[in-house]
Amino acid sequence: MVRLETRPASLEGKGEVNARDLVRNALRMRPDRIIIGEVRGPEAFDMLQAMNTGHDGSMSTIHANNTRDALARIENMVQMSSMGLTPKAIRSQVSAAVNIIVQVERQRDGGRRVTQVTELAGLEGETQLLNDIFKFEVLGETPTGRVVGRYVVSKMRSTFHERLQYFGLDRAWAHALEDMA
Repeated sequence: MVRLETRPASLEGKGEVNARDLVRNALRMRPDRIIIGEVRGPEAFDMLQAMNTGHDGSMSTIHANNTRDALARIENMVQMSSMGLTPKAIRSQVSAAVNIIVQVERQRDGGRRVTQVTELAGLEGETQLLNDIFKFEVLGETPTGRVVGRYVVSKMRSTFHERLQYFGLDRAWAHALEDMA
């Protein structure tokens, strides 16, 4: 494991190390996975390139209101990289790279909780197909103000089920979803 960090330019305007530089340098190290703390700019393009070149299990965080908005934000950030890609080409890259989007939200009681897990099931024309694996449904709150709810699990089979089988994780996945219901 190697940890890399960005660095701002000095007062003379020299020595800056940005996230794009770090992703490119990480790729030269031939990693199995790349984890980017937060994508917020043109490094989104480099992240997608890394995810689409055999670095399965790579991940990153992004700030968005919901899982669909996260995809739109990634598309906008890739456009910031000035690579001249069309929206359809970007969506195609995103669909090939991203399997699951996990939404973590701060609840009104101040706690953070996973509120939605969505599968990016592919691309139909220019539309990204999303399948909610589960969503948190707020049922109310305790007398002390703590949010109470339940997870609603989709009965739809994920498109990555064959990969789960290949890695021997299909039973664990099914068991985890049963425990949520």
